[in-house]
Amino acid sequence: MDAPAPLRDCQAWKDAGLPLSTASNEACKLFDATLTQYVKWTNDKSLGGIEGCLSKLKTADPNFAMGHAISNGLVLIGTGSSVRLDRELDLAVKTMVDIAQAQPLTRREQLHVSAVETFAKGNFSRACELWEQILWDHPTDMLALKFSHDAYFYLGYQEQMRDSVARIYPFWTPSIPLSSYVKGIYSFGLMETNFYDKAEKLAKEALSINPTDAWSVHTIAHIHEMKAEIKDGLEFMQRSETHWKDCDMLACHNYWHWALYLIEKGEYEAALTIYDNHVLPSLKASGAMLDVVDSCSMLYRLQMEGVSVGERWQDILPVTQKHSRDHILLFNDAHFLMASLGARDPQTTQEILTTLQDASDRPPTPPRAVLQDLCASAGDAVSGPLGRTASTSWPVRWGCPCARPWWRPRAGTLTASWSCFCPSATASSSSGAATPRETSSTSS
Repeated sequence: MDAPAPLRDCQAWKDAGLPLSTASNEACKLFDATLTQYVKWTNDKSLGGIEGCLSKLKTADPNFAMGHAISNGLVLIGTGSSVRLDRELDLAVKTMVDIAQAQPLTRREQLHVSAVETFAKGNFSRACELWEQILWDHPTDMLALKFSHDAYFYLGYQEQMRDSVARIYPFWTPSIPLSSYVKGIYSFGLMETNFYDKAEKLAKEALSINPTDAWSVHTIAHIHEMKAEIKDGLEFMQRSETHWKDCDMLACHNYWHWALYLIEKGEYEAALTIYDNHVLPSLKASGAMLDVVDSCSMLYRLQMEGVSVGERWQDILPVTQKHSRDHILLFNDAHFLMASLGARDPQTTQEILTTLQDASDRPPTPPRAVLQDLCASAGDAVSGPLGRTASTSWPVRWGCPCARPWWRPRAGTLTASWSCFCPSATASSSSGAATPRETSSTSS
């Protein structure tokens, strides 16, 4: 295992080609300590954890723009708070912008501040463009790399997530602090785009350098799942557990992957034991959004297998209720709904559905429309008629263009003509009426 690199002071950051606009060596070192823990998915108690480092960082230099950028960025990237509902966060982002405008910063630092501000406004794609601008000139800027990687993940931009790292990977020589973790980050993008062999090779290289690299473990867990290697996956998680179990920001998720193998094998009690011993305690300790969605999805999967989860939903509901009006990520919203449905709380369920509908003044985007249909279908599955559940879930499952633009070519034609295959369209067609969802390549 690599020995930890010394925390970088002002001169060390300058020598790395990443100067920081502060005269405080202490602030620079605390910035490095915070960044390192973020990359390693670990609150290092010897450093005071991320929150402790950020608190001391702000004291060391209250006007350190990059200190504000990493602090606000970490809150926002966690997707548990928004400037729309959190006044303290809104003020913190505005303060960051004011501090940045009041002093001469490097262009790299200005872009960092702009990217965090843009992300705070909900424009994840534009924030990624700004982080990419940084990486174009500064390929070893780990903060830009990690923030963009996480944002691409939220957006579902798998190719961009892979290629963003692929472009800068050759610049990360072994002498650069945290370089082995770039292997793990890159491996995840490769895995998400089905390059399983390359991804596994890179993740194992990372683990040979740092066995505690929980994100590389995560990549390999995914690979075994995607290749249906249940036995190998279980053995790998058991064998590596001692190395990643203390990575408190990701251990819960890795245990969740472990439980998926058990669910696949039908070993439901063993999966529930992992939930009780690892997943729920992590949720209660952190309240982090990753732990929230892991808890919700695991119980929901078990229930769909016909497993009784008892009163476990009641432990999750108080956490998810606090986020019913967030609507930061549609992915999160779906999991909040799982909790309210599982706990049989119709009031919270209705609050999620109503505020989801009202989340934006503009017409719903296709993804939002898809989620609204999916949430309605999930509600029907609990309390509504089966036929209504089928009618709302069918278009989402099979890509009806009234829900999202995944269209299928009509059989027996050479022209680019397309049809919707949802029940309403096929019913109209079979009755002799024109199918309302048909169009041709010439229509605009």
